[in-house]
Amino acid sequence: QVQLVESGGGSVQAGGSLRLSCAASPSTTTFGCMGWFRQAPGKERERVACIRGRTGTTFYVDSVKGRFTISQDNAKNTVYLQMNSLKPEDTAMYYCAATFGNACWSDNYIYWGQGTQVTVSS
Repeated sequence: QVQLVESGGGSVQAGGSLRLSCAASPSTTTFGCMGWFRQAPGKERERVACIRGRTGTTFYVDSVKGRFTISQDNAKNTVYLQMNSLKPEDTAMYYCAATFGNACWSDNYIYWGQGTQVTVSS
C-alpha cells in the first residue's frame, strides 16, 4: 500500500528556513518521480519542485529557484524540501506527491500526502 506522510511544516518569519520531509512507503525507489506541490487559500495548486529518482534530476518553479532544494534519500525512503529565505508568498499547504512515470515536471501525479502547513510572516 502506498503511503506518503509529510512533516516539518510550521510558522517562521520571513528570511527563515524550514525543511519538509515526506516519508514514502513502500519505498522511494517505487516511483519514477516525487514532487512537492503547494496550495494557498483561494489559489490553484502549484507545482513547486520535483525529482526524478533514477537520475536525481530536479525541477523547480521559477519563484523558488535558488531558495528551495529537493532531495531524495533512498536509504530512509524520504524526500526532502529544504526551504531557505522564505517569503510570505510561500505560505501555503505543502503536499508531497509521487508517480510511476518519468515525466516529473507535470501534474500527472497519482499518490498524494495529507499536506503540511507552512506559514511565513513578514
